Amino acid sequence: MESLPSPEPQVCVVVIGYNDSAHVAEAVHSALAQGPAVREVIAVDDCSLDDSREVLHRLAADEPRLKVIARTTNSGGCGTPRNDGIDACTSPYVMFLDSDDVLPTGAVDALLTAASEHGTEVAAGLCVRRELPSGREVPWEPDLYDSPAIVEHPSRRPRLVHDTLCVNKLYRTDFLRAHEIRFPDGRFVYEDFVFSARMLAAGPRIALISNPVYVWHVRRSAAHLSISLDRAGIGNWQARIDAHREVVGILTDAGEKELARAARAKFVDRGVRMYLREFDQRTPEYRTQWWQLTRAYLATFDEADFERAPAPGRVISRVLLASPVPVDLPRLQQVAAQPARLVPPYAKGPDGRPVWSAELPQVGLEHLLIRPMRLLPLTVDASLLPRTRTSLLTLRLHELYGRVAEGGPTVVDVELRDRAGLARVIRRTAAWQADPSDTEGSWTAEVLLDLGALDPAAGAWDLRVRLRFADGTYRETTTRAVEGPGVLRRTAVRDMRRGVRLVQPYATSGGNLAVRVAPGVRGVAQVVGRRVRRVLSR
Repeated sequence: MESLPSPEPQVCVVVIGYNDSAHVAEAVHSALAQGPAVREVIAVDDCSLDDSREVLHRLAADEPRLKVIARTTNSGGCGTPRNDGIDACTSPYVMFLDSDDVLPTGAVDALLTAASEHGTEVAAGLCVRRELPSGREVPWEPDLYDSPAIVEHPSRRPRLVHDTLCVNKLYRTDFLRAHEIRFPDGRFVYEDFVFSARMLAAGPRIALISNPVYVWHVRRSAAHLSISLDRAGIGNWQARIDAHREVVGILTDAGEKELARAARAKFVDRGVRMYLREFDQRTPEYRTQWWQLTRAYLATFDEADFERAPAPGRVISRVLLASPVPVDLPRLQQVAAQPARLVPPYAKGPDGRPVWSAELPQVGLEHLLIRPMRLLPLTVDASLLPRTRTSLLTLRLHELYGRVAEGGPTVVDVELRDRAGLARVIRRTAAWQADPSDTEGSWTAEVLLDLGALDPAAGAWDLRVRLRFADGTYRETTTRAVEGPGVLRRTAVRDMRRGVRLVQPYATSGGNLAVRVAPGVRGVAQVVGRRVRRVLSR
């Protein structure tokens, strides 16, 4: 059988790194392993203090396609070394790779085929965030890449502004150079935001493919967090605002008003919510500064920007603008959760319309009266009482301006799913019962769970529920962990195979109920170890 001809070498992969000798070789190998389509790999070392440079030079001695650029001064960011790679590129196409990430097999061929066949200046594919060490994978902006498409101009797909990554794309080198599309130099924290905006403002034709083309390794327990994950200081939020302001300016100056509006809506829905979810990990001083910075920036938006954003971010932004000082932070944090939930109490204005609170009646919630049931921010409280044999999960579903009673809750489907996706999902169903003692309106359900059946190899298990209603509608959501006598405590339960199993119900950073499971004595050591690491990382 005649073999297919090898693709012509046309692609340059620019790998950047700083003090990352432990991972840079894997990144380079993943680029070289893409095959003959890769004409050159340019590894730019940003004046590392470890032996990264030596590792790269050893690799280059045996690989003629690998060129090493050793910077003599550290740039302080990711933009300058990527610009060095663009300048040194001699190939028709270029793409970028960070030293702690990898390209999956076939990534370059898939992107190059799409760009070549359709004559596009840019080809983009799916990026997968891989949590380490668990290996759990989460697709980045999957809706953009659910099916192949050719976008004749970015304005025809405003959602493109949501994908701010530069690494899951292949660019024509002459396109970047003709439009002077470069990264901000120096220590510019969110340099890919600006680069991506400059690319979109130039109006390229873009080929979207559904193939995974980039694996983003997320190492939250690393000694030094990546720039994007190091959000503990207020400077990171200020840098994000500065980068976003520049993005909006670039798109506006290019006449791309719809893209600029989509970028503002994304800031409301993604940026504000993401940082607010982490508020319980921040100091009071941070919260006050964050509130002031965010409020000042949101004041530059117009009403159409907020209307374009999904409801949770829109409500949060209106609360921010309505109060000069931080208010209702625990409640806002719940609205910022994924999925959002609005916790009681539920206030009404003088005219009877739903409002955020009696103190902020100008923040209206009328959308809750017409929003589909499957999107309502319903609150389900959950308490898990671990017991030696069968454990008891108690759920409480709260009324929401009459919408729950209108739907008529019937049953709840409970699902325990391990976070790593390795074990069998545990499912149970229970009926709702109205609580006559609750004047505000609520429904309760009790579910018996055998926590001894949870595989300890999975580590953490998340609890999700599907609320079913008599009118045929449903809502899938998470549960809010609540404390009570004996709940959220570590307990040894029976395990027929291992004798004993240690379970720990706990509240996630978003307030959701989850369960950690570990076998016997080893489980105790693991739980203690995790607690120590969390304390030391603060």
